[in-house]
Amino acid sequence: MSKSPFIESIRNVLRTKRYSLKTEKAYLYWVRKFIYFHQKRHPAQLREAAVEQFLTHLAVEAKVSPLTQNQALCALIFMYRHVLNVELEHMQFQFAKTPKRIPQVLSHNEALLVIRTLPGIHQLIGGLMYGGGLRISEALSLRIKDFDFEHNTVFVFRSKGQKDRMTLLPDNLKNALQKQIDRVRRIHEQDLREGYGFSSLPSSLVKKYGDSAKQLYWQYMFPSTCRCIHPYDGYICRHHLHQTAFRKALKQSVNQLGLVKRVTSHTFRHSFATRMLETGHDIRVVQELLGHDDVKTTQIYTHVLGKNKFGAISPMDTVHS
Repeated sequence: MSKSPFIESIRNVLRTKRYSLKTEKAYLYWVRKFIYFHQKRHPAQLREAAVEQFLTHLAVEAKVSPLTQNQALCALIFMYRHVLNVELEHMQFQFAKTPKRIPQVLSHNEALLVIRTLPGIHQLIGGLMYGGGLRISEALSLRIKDFDFEHNTVFVFRSKGQKDRMTLLPDNLKNALQKQIDRVRRIHEQDLREGYGFSSLPSSLVKKYGDSAKQLYWQYMFPSTCRCIHPYDGYICRHHLHQTAFRKALKQSVNQLGLVKRVTSHTFRHSFATRMLETGHDIRVVQELLGHDDVKTTQIYTHVLGKNKFGAISPMDTVHS
C-alpha cells in the first residue's frame, strides 16, 4: 500500500518535535478519520466549519467521551498549525469539559492481595506500580540503569508531559528485582551471541553511543519475549513487555479474588497516592512522587480518604454507645 505524502509529512513533524509514538499513532488516526469524514478532501481545502462538523459528529453520533473528543481536536489543531501553517482562530467548538471524578482505589490490604495473586513477572510489575505510584507505561519502560538500590529510588525518564522524576523503590522488592536483572542478563547475553543486543532506544542515543548502546544497563527491566524492528530506525532490538499482557493478568487475578471494585493498572497509582496521604505523608511530597505539576491534581486523593485537610470526622463516628 502506497503511503500518503501528506500523512507522512505530519509524521515527520511529530517526530521532529519529539512526540511519543503513542501520540503519533493517535494523531494520525484522527487526521485520517477527519479526511475520510469529508469524502477524502484535502485538509488544506477545509477550515473551521469542517472541523466543527467533524467534532459534532464525534460527540452526537459516535458518542465518544470528552477525553476522546479533545484528543481529536488536539490532533487537528496540530495538523493545521504545524503542517499547514494555519491557525483555527474562529472555532465555535471548544475543548469539551471533562467530568471531575473521584478515582476508585484499593485499600492497602486489597492492593497487596491483588499483587500477590498476580502470576510470575506481573507480580513484580504490580508491586512497583503500587510501591512507587507508577503508571503502567512508566513501569514497563524502566531500564536497569533506572534503579538505585543504595538510595531506594527509581528514575522515571520522560514520562507524561516529557518530565523526568524520581520515585520510591520498595525495599522488599529488591531481591525480586535482582533476580529479574539476572534473568535480563541471560536474555541479553543470548541476544549478543546471536549478533543483536540493542534495546529499543531513541535515535539520538543509538547515534551517540553506537555499539556502547548494547550495554546491559540500557536493557528494559521487563523485556519482551521476542525481538522486533525498531519503529523509527529499522534495526533489530528488544522492546519491553506490552501493556495488554499485564492488563490480562490483572483482570484474571481480580476475577479470581471476586473483588467488586473496578480495578485497572492505574488503580495502583491511585491507591499509592491515597495510602501515602493516609499514613501521614505531606501532600507536596506525594505531588513530587506522582509528578503532578499542580498540587490541586493531588488534592483529589484527600476526597478519596473521606476527609478534608482538616481531618474532618463524620458525626456518626462521634456517637458514644
